Amino acid sequence: MSGHERTLTAQPNLKRQRDSNSGAAQQPLQMSNAARTATYAVIAQNEHGENVETAIAGEHPLTIYLDKREIVTLMTLGQAPEALAIGYLRNQRLVRAAGDILSVQVDWETAACAITTRAPVADLGSRLKRRTVTTGCGQGTVFGDLMEEIDRVRLSASARIGADALYALLDAVRLRETVYKQAGAVHGCALIRGREILYFIEDVGRHNAVDAIAGLMWLDDVSGDDKIFYTTGRLTSEMVIKCAQMQVPILVSRSGLTRMGWDVARQVGLTMIGRAKGKHYLLFTGQERFDNAS
Repeated sequence: MSGHERTLTAQPNLKRQRDSNSGAAQQPLQMSNAARTATYAVIAQNEHGENVETAIAGEHPLTIYLDKREIVTLMTLGQAPEALAIGYLRNQRLVRAAGDILSVQVDWETAACAITTRAPVADLGSRLKRRTVTTGCGQGTVFGDLMEEIDRVRLSASARIGADALYALLDAVRLRETVYKQAGAVHGCALIRGREILYFIEDVGRHNAVDAIAGLMWLDDVSGDDKIFYTTGRLTSEMVIKCAQMQVPILVSRSGLTRMGWDVARQVGLTMIGRAKGKHYLLFTGQERFDNAS
């Protein structure tokens, strides 16, 4: 196992946080390890009238509570619920840093994830009142202004990708889509450095998968500056914004994109590659990061 690649049941290695005033060590993050089985076997009848055992994807409700306040209920595969909850709060801008979180506890008996912060989140009530309904499968709501803070995003100009590296990563990701191969019904996302997959997550919604990776990046203190993000899902404005918030300058999808996704990618200077499959791709934005010689 290389880099940050991990089995999903492993505990993230969150660096010990220190109090900025006293220098004393803070209480380390307390976190459950509640990954669920990804697939389940059921009996289905095929076109020949034969009963065959078939794998289907799991789907479970998970309600996130932040300091005892209900935030959202997500429908998830349940492979990385703690990282999903943390990444959701990160990408919704409800929590500013991983070190602000004291505890993350998932209890599937109550279908709940309770997150406790070290200090109360400022203006939480007013921020929760502002909602945008989105196209996100498995989620569908963004709190606050969808474009809030996006003008301050600065993505690395030194990151590069070429055709050979793109084809190699597409092949590597294709080989890793285990739940999709067994049962379908899921999206996959990966964080990649060069040709190395650092994280790979599958979930019933593409936004769940990207949020889980955002959570893992926070927990492992991994920056996005020199990384590539891959998703099987379509590139909407929300997907582009999340990628930009994670400081990842290159976004690749085997699917298409929306007009607003294209607009936002141009605004933040993100390199966006769509319809990427096999030896085919369409480079929509950020051509300056694409190395045609490779």
